[in-house]
Amino acid sequence: MEKETTTPDYYPLSLNALVNACNQKSNRDPVMEVDESAVREALSSLGDKGLAGPVSSADSRVAKYEHRMQEVFNFTRRESAIICVLLLRGPQTPGELRGRTERMFRFDDLADVQSTLQRLVQHDPPLAKMLARQPGSKESRYVHLLAGDAEEWDTLQPSATAGSDNLAESAQISGLEEAVARLEQEVATLKKEFADFRKQFEED
Repeated sequence: MEKETTTPDYYPLSLNALVNACNQKSNRDPVMEVDESAVREALSSLGDKGLAGPVSSADSRVAKYEHRMQEVFNFTRRESAIICVLLLRGPQTPGELRGRTERMFRFDDLADVQSTLQRLVQHDPPLAKMLARQPGSKESRYVHLLAGDAEEWDTLQPSATAGSDNLAESAQISGLEEAVARLEQEVATLKKEFADFRKQFEED
């Protein structure tokens, strides 16, 4: 789901690309180290559920695979972005989700994120749920339910110190991600303005 939106030129993904994407070190929590065999097994399981499968293409000599979440759940772009980041990063607050979904969908404000979360919570069957607020945290976190209920997250109560450290680190990472996204947008705007400026001289 992430690669379809952020790198559409390289999607669908070959088996090797899938392994690399699963083992990506950035924007992942937890970071994984899976091999080709594990990815094949996961693809088979997802295929049985109708959530992923191979793509027929005469242009490629290598088998490629695509997700089929849209066909199964009919997600909006908002819902797809939220679910994708919850899958990638685990339980998160609405503020964290807003910052981390920016490459896939830009939410206008937190209210927009929260209303999208509520639609996922109220889905039949529910696709997300709100977890109990952690000590020292101002916001509740949300988790996806695509792998079943998430009761184990409710029982994981870190110490106040650990919770504070994790929140500070999360806020720092979220801030850096937002800054990078803004810089990427500014660079894209400058490139376009420069191209338009150069085109004026070429026309003359």
